[in-house]
Amino acid sequence: MKIFETKTAPNPRRVRMFLAEKGLLDKVEFVEIDIQKGENLTPEYVAMNPMKKVPVMQLDDGTSVAETMAICRYFEESYPDTPTLLGDTPLEKTMIEQWLRWIELYFFLPTGMCFQHTSGYFKDRMNPIKEWGEECGVGVEKFMHFLNKHLEGKEYICCDRFTAADINAFTTVAFAKVVQIRIKPEQTHLQAWFDRIKARPSAQV
Repeated sequence: MKIFETKTAPNPRRVRMFLAEKGLLDKVEFVEIDIQKGENLTPEYVAMNPMKKVPVMQLDDGTSVAETMAICRYFEESYPDTPTLLGDTPLEKTMIEQWLRWIELYFFLPTGMCFQHTSGYFKDRMNPIKEWGEECGVGVEKFMHFLNKHLEGKEYICCDRFTAADINAFTTVAFAKVVQIRIKPEQTHLQAWFDRIKARPSAQV
């Protein structure tokens, strides 16, 4: 199978970390897509993903699957003997899903909007609104403050173990640096957690 990605983008990194933690990187051929040049806008790519985003997984039978967590779910269900990252028990699955939603809606998405609306990276194909981007950045900083308080006395975000919630939050903190949002010196719990995740081999893929 193939995964079409832009390696520098945060969503593909989420998938690569997920696969690395499960020991499944060798199951996939990664195909680089240059989104700045618009390779994700070609008819061939749009046929795989009408939303024109990365990553996209293409199975050997030609089936295409978009959306980061949908791709991760495929591997979680297809390889049950690998470490689970989306939960084992009903309560674990519920708690991880809650955190994935929070991270997606209140952390990852605003970070992406801050980047798109303040950097001018996609100004050839969208109408960037600087004030909106800056407001999104304020929301990102608020969530990082919330996350710092939550992580006091905890090694991981939820379920007392490493999960996809840690992957998604870690990649978002790392990506936020491109819009000059960083962990503040007083956010010691967030920094300690970030350093723990960064030390994992999967963070290097």
